[in-house]
Parts: sequence; C-alpha cells; structure tokens
Amino acid sequence: MPTSTAVRPQTRFLAVAARAVMLALVGALTLIATGDPALLWWIALLAVAGVPALLAPEHRLLGPLSRLAEAVLIGLAASQIAVESVIGSSIGGLGASAVLPYLAVPVTVTALRRQFREGAVLLGVTAATLLVAGAFTEVAAGPLLGRPGYLAVCAQWLILAGLGLYAAGTLHQVMRVRADGKPQPYAEATRLLTQLRTVARQLPGATLDPGGISEHLLEELRTVAPGNRGAVLSASGGGRLVVLAQVGVDRVDWETTLDADSAIADAWASQQPQTSARSQARSHTGGDVSALIVPLVAGVRTVGLVVLEADAAHAYPPPVVSRVTALTGPAALRLEAALLFDEVRSLATNEERQRLAREIHDGVAQELVMVGYGIDNALAYVDEDPKETAEALRTLRAEVTRVITELRLSLFELRSEVDRHGGLAAAIAEYARTVGASGGLRVHLSLDESTARLPAATEAELLRIAQEAVTNARKHAGASNLWVTCEVDPPYAQIEVSDDGHGIGDQRTDGHYGLAIMAERAERIRGRLEISPRQPSGTTVAVVVGSPSRRDNVRGSAAAEVE
Repeated sequence: MPTSTAVRPQTRFLAVAARAVMLALVGALTLIATGDPALLWWIALLAVAGVPALLAPEHRLLGPLSRLAEAVLIGLAASQIAVESVIGSSIGGLGASAVLPYLAVPVTVTALRRQFREGAVLLGVTAATLLVAGAFTEVAAGPLLGRPGYLAVCAQWLILAGLGLYAAGTLHQVMRVRADGKPQPYAEATRLLTQLRTVARQLPGATLDPGGISEHLLEELRTVAPGNRGAVLSASGGGRLVVLAQVGVDRVDWETTLDADSAIADAWASQQPQTSARSQARSHTGGDVSALIVPLVAGVRTVGLVVLEADAAHAYPPPVVSRVTALTGPAALRLEAALLFDEVRSLATNEERQRLAREIHDGVAQELVMVGYGIDNALAYVDEDPKETAEALRTLRAEVTRVITELRLSLFELRSEVDRHGGLAAAIAEYARTVGASGGLRVHLSLDESTARLPAATEAELLRIAQEAVTNARKHAGASNLWVTCEVDPPYAQIEVSDDGHGIGDQRTDGHYGLAIMAERAERIRGRLEISPRQPSGTTVAVVVGSPSRRDNVRGSAAAEVE
C-alpha cells in the first residue's frame, strides 16, 4: 500500500507536467503562425477539456469523455488557426501544424493505459473533425479542405500519431511475452507432447519404433528398385553408424565408419545420393555389383542412410534413383521422429534403469557371488567328506531358490503399475499381498480411497515409494507383521508402511540408498517422507502429499487382513 500511494502522485504530476509543456508549445506555435493572441482561447479550451482526465483518470466515463473532447477541440482549433494563417499562396493551411502536435497527449495517455482501441477512436474522431471543419470553413479561394497545405499537415500528424500508437501496442505485446517467458517452455513442451501422443496413436503398425520404420521403408523400396540386399543405417556417435534394419541375407558386414573412403561416407557428408560399382559391405566376395546410397535428410540434418545393392552392373540408373529418393524423402522425417522419441524414452527410463542396476549389483549379483564361493567349497570337499558336500549343496540349493524368488519379486515390482480402473490402493494392496506371501509376513491392509484420482505421475511415485518400503521390511527388518495403510482423498494422500521388525538404528535418508530414493521420489511430487520407530519394535515409513480436508464425497473403503 505505501508503494502504491507513493507512485500515484508521481504519475499524476508527470501527466500534469506533460500537458502543461504541450499546451505551452502549441500556444507559442499559434502566436508564431497567426500573430493573434486572441486565438489562444483555443489553447485555454484544450486545457479545460483535459482537467477531468487529470482529476479522475480511473473513472470509466470522465477520462474517455475528456480525451474525446480534446480530440474534437484539436480538430476545430487546427482548422481555425489554419484559416487565420492562410496567405496568398495556393498551399496555405500550414498553420494547422501549430495545434496538431497536442494530439500526442490524449493518444499517449491511451497507449500508457493500454487502451489502444480508444486511441484509434480518438484518431478517427480527430480526422473526421478536421475533414468536416475544413469542408465548411471558407477562405478566399474556396473551402479550406481544398488547400494542399492543410491536407498535407493533417495527414502528416495523423500518420505520426497512428504510428506512435501502433509502436506502443507492439511494444506492449513484446513486453507481455517477455513477462510471461518463464512458463513458455512448459507450454511448448505440453503442446509438443500432446501432438506426439496424438500422432503416435494415428501412426500405422510401425508406430515410433526406428527399426519398424526402417523395415517398412526397405519393403517399400524393394518394389521400385532391384536389389539383393539393403540396409538402413543411422548414427550412433563416435563417427560410426549402426544398422537399424536390413533385408536380403542373414548378415552383411556393412561399412559403418564415416571417415572411411566409401560411398557411404560421401553420401553422409554431401547429403546427396551416391552410386558405386563397389560393394559397401566389407564381407563381399567380389563380382559385378551396383550400390546405391541415399541419405535420409530431415531439414538440414542427416538422420540415416539407405543402402541398396544388386549383384549386377548398372542396376541403378537415374530414373531408379529418382523413384528411390521420392520414397526416402518422407521417410526421413518419420525416422527422425522415431529416433527423437526413442531418445526421449531412454532419458525418461534412465533413472529407473540406474536404480535397477544398482539394486542388482548390490543385491542379486553379490548373492550369486556367494553362491559361487559355496560351489567352490563344495568342490574342494567332494572327495574328502561326501556328507559335508551334500549338506553344502543343499544349502546352495536353498540359496539359489531364494535368489530366484528375489528376481521374480523384482520383476513383479517393475511390472506393477497403477491400473486405470483399480486405483492406487488396489495396486499397493496387490504388491503387499504378493511380497507378504513370499516372505512369510502377516499383512494387514487398511484402504480408504476416494473415487477421485490423483495425477498419474503422483500415483506412480507413491506406488514406488510403497513398494520400496514393503521390500525393505521384507528384506532387512526380520519382521513377522506388516501394516499397510493407504488413504487417498485428492489432492491429499497418505501411504504408511509399518513392520514389527528390529527397526533401523539411523533413520536419516542419506545413510541408506533405499531411503534416499524414497525421499527423492517424495520431493518430486511435493510430498513429505517421514521415517520413525514403531513401538514396541519396528519401523514406520509414511509419505504424505497435500493437506487433509473434510471428505464428504463418495468413497470406497476396504479393510482386510491377509495371512
């Protein structure tokens, strides 16, 4: 409030000062053009007309009416002063330029207030007033409107005022775009992803798979170009190419180095089709051969190459090359879209792959190493103590069974998703039952879920957090019972997993990889992860999203206990 109060008097003072300066200017110009102080009464009228706009700038009627009155007076004053300044010359009427500069005042005010339509109306009213006054005002040689000087001056100032109003409007648009600049990348990403989803649903069988699109392209090319073998190659980094698809024989050792002396490297660099009498396969045994290499260019970027070869000389004359390029042109864009989508998909799944790789390395891989050591020990005693060897083998068999169970549960965790119809509570319950049954845990479920749904990304993260908590309880807690509570009332949700195991001595998330992962997931959905000891023993892991509210909507509730 203090800032607003300080700014308004300053703005009003500047408006008064600007009007005073312009009134003084047009008054001086009027005296110079006519030499008659009596005509200054027009300047006095302009000053009076602007008073309401100064006193009540925010008023819905006084401000616009005041500026409209100024526009009319400007037109009348300009025509009157033009008459008084007319001399014998045929181009008389230049005296209108003494008052017309004041047109900048009401037009600038409307521009500053972002009332650009009102500014255009004021220009139109001024122009109409100038035309009417000029038509009905007589001078020695006829109406003032017939004077070229009058028309020239009026047109000049109206055009200048119009250009100023247009420039102000354009500047306002630019400033608004810049002010809204931060959300623009998100809006653009939303637009592109929405288009991608729509296009992906409409694509034919190959969809957005680079290999499928490449195979489809090779099948099309076989109908227009003869050949014994062919392939679609794409860049993989490091100056090398990879084979996306091939036809003809089971395996061809294609030239995949872009810095080699080959038609493939030439086509990639020049972005032009290349023909050669030499095979582009390093494994070719010899004989007559014709090779056609067509780059797949999307915009200015080469995204791949099509290589066709026939065991005959001169198999690809210009007409055949034209038919091939007619098919590869549209295919380049399809292949680029598929490669980009593949890259986006890889980036999106990279985090989950890294988590799974660390889990396998720290879990299953270490356990298999121990199994290997056990086998070595059994082999060492196989002749000396058959009874001890048999016992060691039984222990190893039990360990292998346990490792297989762990792998199956890991795969089940990866396959588990929140069903479109079942909801988050059903997905968590299914996982808890499955893990509890495999680990000999008595599972207690308390599910309270609204018919409304959380965002899909939030549900996915909450499911992963619950899975990690359940897995930790089964693997590390040594628990007999597991309590899983799921309460969902969008935008609020709370998932709680408790066990009666031996607990953890340090509840800090930075000391345990699994807890750190859960904390990161909770942070991504603006949730709170809480880890606390359970009395009399065990651990409780809870994640909360949003704040609870009074729940009066229809909900499905379930409470179950599974042995």
